[in-house]
Amino acid sequence: MPASVSSPIAVLSAHRGLDGVEGVEQDADLLVALAAVSDPRKARGCRHRLVTVLAIAVCAVLAGARSYVAIAEWAHDLPVSARLRLGIGRRAPSEATIRRILQAVNLDALDAALSGWLADRLPDPASGRMRVVAVDGKTARGARTDDGAQVHLLAAFDTASGVVLGQTQVDGKSNELTAFAPLLDRIALTDVLLTADALHTQRGHAEYLHARGGHYLLIAKANQPRLHAQLVGLPWQQIPVADEQHDRGHGRVETRRVKITSVGAGIGFPHARLAVQIQRRRRPIGSTRPSSETVYAITSLPWQHARPDVIADAARGHWRIEVLHWIRDVSFGEDLSQIRTGSGPAVMATLRNFAVSRHRLAGDTNIAHACRHTARHPNRALALLT
Repeated sequence: MPASVSSPIAVLSAHRGLDGVEGVEQDADLLVALAAVSDPRKARGCRHRLVTVLAIAVCAVLAGARSYVAIAEWAHDLPVSARLRLGIGRRAPSEATIRRILQAVNLDALDAALSGWLADRLPDPASGRMRVVAVDGKTARGARTDDGAQVHLLAAFDTASGVVLGQTQVDGKSNELTAFAPLLDRIALTDVLLTADALHTQRGHAEYLHARGGHYLLIAKANQPRLHAQLVGLPWQQIPVADEQHDRGHGRVETRRVKITSVGAGIGFPHARLAVQIQRRRRPIGSTRPSSETVYAITSLPWQHARPDVIADAARGHWRIEVLHWIRDVSFGEDLSQIRTGSGPAVMATLRNFAVSRHRLAGDTNIAHACRHTARHPNRALALLT
């Protein structure tokens, strides 16, 4: 008797090409990575395998699904070939089943599986460039935890490719500090330049990155008053401009000037080698009133790696993570989402991160268009699982 399409035999057939089914290499298949996530349910009475439900959720969000209902509706309309590929039996999982599982699944295990799979597919940095990873937090404004607090998420983001390398939920913005190292423990940091806002300009973070073989470019503001005063007090007027860039777009003209100087042991920040001054001058098109801002930063990069254009691009590239936040809000309605229970809000954010990252790895720059394109045929979502 042939195995049911919901059985492990049939699922492995779809993965490995058994029984005449065209397959792919096992280590290239996302379902193999998802199979490593532990099932939070008791074994008795489970109709749908965890890997099947997670794969359905991933594919549906790749197609633009914003809610548990939309995920269930996407699964309900799948043809037989897609059902076999995902291991779905006679019935697709209901909205209630999908909701219960996504609310209960281990968030960090799921994120590690998805982000690790993406990291293995990252393109190599351009010649002569370091990989730059930005760390930043975001609050999902519409989502609340059981005690009524808003859900706050901390993510690590590859600025060149636009791929999310990891995300975790924290209790609040102040608790980003304690989540910093556990999040980055999942990521290879050797010869990586990490950028972060002033909140993460912490001596402990600098020591951690040095121990992991990475480097930092950290902004110094009022939360580090002594360091900030030391940087402001350097003789910047005597230091020539090392890099100058001009941009016109988004309704404004912008000029950025970067100055770099070495610092001695007296700067008092672990492993700091260079101080950076970044001057930004912005003028709305059609206006004669520009605004200006001066930002100071510290970096552990040695001179031979700290080319002025590298520093300038890394500092500017940090804010590309804000584009990720904007896409999640606009294309996936994250700030409007009312999902609240358990791990649900953070799990949905992780699925959105994966969708944005996977579409970018596929060469798509317009994520809304990529989701609409994927939604028109289920095989397009399934093709993104390898």
